Amino acid sequence: MNDTAHTPISTTDDRFGDVSVHLAGQESLVVEGEQIPRVTLDRTPGSEREDHIAIGTRDPEQLTMTIDGRQVKLDPAKGKLSRRSYRVDVEHEGTAYRLVPDSIPSSRLTRDGIHVGDFSSDGDGRVIAEWREDAEVEPLDASVGYALAAAFGTGAQPMWMMAIDAVSTALP
Repeated sequence: MNDTAHTPISTTDDRFGDVSVHLAGQESLVVEGEQIPRVTLDRTPGSEREDHIAIGTRDPEQLTMTIDGRQVKLDPAKGKLSRRSYRVDVEHEGTAYRLVPDSIPSSRLTRDGIHVGDFSSDGDGRVIAEWREDAEVEPLDASVGYALAAAFGTGAQPMWMMAIDAVSTALP
């Protein structure tokens, strides 16, 4: 990770004002802002890490996520061939969130199955959120969306492109 990963990155969200994303290496992530709940995501110290994942792992056993200090259920999928395999699910007080890639650069955030916004991030702490005009977006939506996008990145190639890459890599 580069040095900017240790400096909080601030962005101005269209609905929620200033949002700060602080990614401390691949160890921890904090998302906060004046109008949104604070979210932390920590990787177990000493656990195996993968360089291409900002938080270092997709293993739910090695990750702890809290919202305003209360632990939530975090379940990132393994990330294999399909875009859906890169989804990340969060459950908080009976509300189900899912961030799932829907194009090469971005991912869709749903709350209880309703599409509330789209996120883009390269995994360097910089996150862009675009909220759906027809959705009632809540402050917690922003907290969860920014945290998941920053920690796991967004977007994925379609399965057919991944298959072509796999075949071309296997050929001499």
